[in-house]
Amino acid sequence: MQIVPSLDLKDGRSRLVWWPGASTGVGTPTDRPDAIARSLVEQGAPVIHLVDLDGAAQGRPANLDAIGAVARVVARPLQLAGGVDGPEQIELAYAAGATRVVVPLWAVAEDHGRLAECLRIGGDWLAVGLDARPESLRGYPWRHRPVPQLDELVVELHGAGVRRFVFSHVTRGAGVEMVGGLAQSLDAEVIVAGGVTSIEGLLELRDVGVATVILGEVLFTGAVDLAAAMRAVG
Repeated sequence: MQIVPSLDLKDGRSRLVWWPGASTGVGTPTDRPDAIARSLVEQGAPVIHLVDLDGAAQGRPANLDAIGAVARVVARPLQLAGGVDGPEQIELAYAAGATRVVVPLWAVAEDHGRLAECLRIGGDWLAVGLDARPESLRGYPWRHRPVPQLDELVVELHGAGVRRFVFSHVTRGAGVEMVGGLAQSLDAEVIVAGGVTSIEGLLELRDVGVATVILGEVLFTGAVDLAAAMRAVG
């Protein structure tokens, strides 16, 4: 299993301040995304996940300078979510320095042509982001079909060529079982983003076949230590 740290970008800075030495008073706090990403890579991060909060609001990547700054200082893949809602936005993300993208489900759920064009540009490094809560699908205004089950929808997207899925709001118990079943039945990378607050939660996901977990705020607060988490999951 891979543990991937996540940074939220807002107005060119990190939404949260990074101070890994806070408990001992060692080091200097920073909200510079490039400095935070460098620190995380020095601790062994295999990938950096960036969430463009301004981009999500604007419908296109907005923190381009920050993305570029991170790309220049870390020799690791950069995955961008937020504002990557279509083919043009994917091209913009890649031009800024991202090497992987997460497209929200609603952008491609009922537009097969748009999904195909996104896959043409994004290739195997495109992921579709899905909210694992049942009410999220019920709340979407489906126009051409009844409300699908989440696992049914994932199988359809996989059949269309999607090979990476990022699930948010995965609950312990039924949610973990659901993503585990998909991880074991599909030739695809199943990623869980957020919601994990302990090493035990990581091990539970690892044991059902989840390939990657994205951790954000818990790393900034110190609730989970990145190096310890990576050692625990092997």
